[in-house]
Amino acid sequence: MLSNWDNAFKLMLKSEGGYVDHPADPGGRTNLGVTQATWENWVGRASDEAEMRSLTPEKVEPLYKKKYWDAVRADDLPVGLDYLMFDFGVNAGPGRAIKLLQSAVGVTPDGGFGPMTLAAVQAIDPVELIEKFSQAKEDFYRSLGTFATFGKGWLNRVADVKVKANSMLA
Repeated sequence: MLSNWDNAFKLMLKSEGGYVDHPADPGGRTNLGVTQATWENWVGRASDEAEMRSLTPEKVEPLYKKKYWDAVRADDLPVGLDYLMFDFGVNAGPGRAIKLLQSAVGVTPDGGFGPMTLAAVQAIDPVELIEKFSQAKEDFYRSLGTFATFGKGWLNRVADVKVKANSMLA
């Protein structure tokens, strides 16, 4: 497939925004969508507020490419679906994104993206898959205990990503 990485990365960063440290967010201190724990794991050492505030798109791009884009095998997916998977992987984890995709295409949701999952993805109409996957994302967000606080933003993101993913199909 033609890589949609640059476009998907830029769109995801717009959704994630800048520095936040919301007391109700279990992710804690976050910048450009990268939690402090994720950043510390990536760099292999402790981090502080100043470092988290100083993150730039250039600094976090390699992390996003390896830990999220590559983890959901986005380069193997149709353009549009690649962005949809990457964006949800960033927001809810690559394993959860893969399991939701597997459920949407009717294979056992084990979180492993192998040949059966890929074949099932290739056999389904991408528009139908984007619809099913987006509904599954919405259902997932509604199930979370923090939905009352963050739900409106999550649902807006689901709708926005769905529109953009469908527009990429053409």
